[in-house]
Amino acid sequence: MKAARMHKTGGPDVLVYEDVPEPRPAPGEVLIKVEAVSVNYADAIRRRGERYPYPSPPPFILGGEVAGTVVGHGEGVSSPDLGSRVFALLGGGGAGGYAQLAVADPKQMIVLPSRLDDDLERACTLVVAGVTALQCLRELGRLAPGESVLIPGAAGGVGTYALQIARALGAGKIIAGASTVEKRVLALRLGADHVIDHRSADWPKEVKELTNGRGADVVLDLMSGGPVFEQGMSALAPFGRLVVYGVMNSQPTSFEPRRLVAFNQSIAGYYVNEWFVRGKGVAALGALIGLIQAGKVKAEIGHALPLSRAAEAHRLIEERRTLGKIVLKPWAEDRA
Repeated sequence: MKAARMHKTGGPDVLVYEDVPEPRPAPGEVLIKVEAVSVNYADAIRRRGERYPYPSPPPFILGGEVAGTVVGHGEGVSSPDLGSRVFALLGGGGAGGYAQLAVADPKQMIVLPSRLDDDLERACTLVVAGVTALQCLRELGRLAPGESVLIPGAAGGVGTYALQIARALGAGKIIAGASTVEKRVLALRLGADHVIDHRSADWPKEVKELTNGRGADVVLDLMSGGPVFEQGMSALAPFGRLVVYGVMNSQPTSFEPRRLVAFNQSIAGYYVNEWFVRGKGVAALGALIGLIQAGKVKAEIGHALPLSRAAEAHRLIEERRTLGKIVLKPWAEDRA
């Protein structure tokens, strides 16, 4: 079978499109024909060899979120049925998806409902982007109807989900951060009430002006560190909640905890894998699918590329030239 595999860490070009042995499902596993795999920023972090909770020893196949068809069962497994269209989180710390075939634990997959089983490009983005957005807003941000929310990186994978979910949760004012005109247009289309350029030095002042001087009740932060984190805190309202997720850079920041006390503010961190490892993510996934089935949320796909162009996908995500999610299609022909 074909796979995009890294034999060493480094830039996007270390991803080599090549023939590799087909995986065989071990006892308790399912074999999936991968028809779409989500490209996440975490993949780029692992490819570069930066710190990550799980090892990535070369030769290594990235990709933790896939959608496809069940084509084989390991010993002791009889479901999902052969031919079922499924979404799966792959084991090994989220690896093996940049390939035409992958093995998965049936406990980490769902049979796709009818609204999703014919749109596998969108289905493969459910967890790292979709569930992250939902839980950051609902569980950690505790966004209540009528409250304001600031969503930086609003044109990215998590951001495009978060805009729609915030609207579905009844947010009173949704402020999106976007760096280009094209991204701002997309954010407004997906539900933002206002759009700011979060690269400007005085954007927290703009957030305050848009919220009658209070600041946003919920602020999402892409673990940007440095002055950007400080700006996010400056844009937070009294009793506000700042939720840190993702790893956009590792720039250090200093923070004085006492500053939280005067305005009863709080900071929470989020890492999606841990929710599923501890069995707490499935309910959120079900809630997200419910929103999708109700027509309130839809994954925004910016690029759907053949697997042979995995390096290009990584360049797009690292250079922030994306609108929505990037998806790789292992069985698609490269017509570029």
